[in-house]
Amino acid sequence: MGTAQTDVGAEGTGTDERLVTLEVKASFTDDLVDELNRTVARQQQQLEALARELLRLRRQVESMSDPDAPAGHPGEEVPPHY
Repeated sequence: MGTAQTDVGAEGTGTDERLVTLEVKASFTDDLVDELNRTVARQQQQLEALARELLRLRRQVESMSDPDAPAGHPGEEVPPHY
C-alpha cells in the first residue's frame, strides 16, 4: 500500500505543476488582453480624430471650389491681375 500512496502523491505533484502553469498562462493572457484593450481604445480615439480632420478638410476643399463661398483668409486670394 505504501507504493500506491507514493504514486498518488507523484500524480498530485504533476497536477499541481500543470495547475500552476495554467494559472501563469491565464495571468499573462489577462495582461495581454488588457494591453490590447488599451491599444484598441487608443486607436479608436485616433480614428475618430482622423475622421473629424478629414471632414474638416473636405469642407475646406468644397468651400475653395465654390466661387460663391466666402474666402477663408484674405491673404490667400489671388489678385485680379493673375
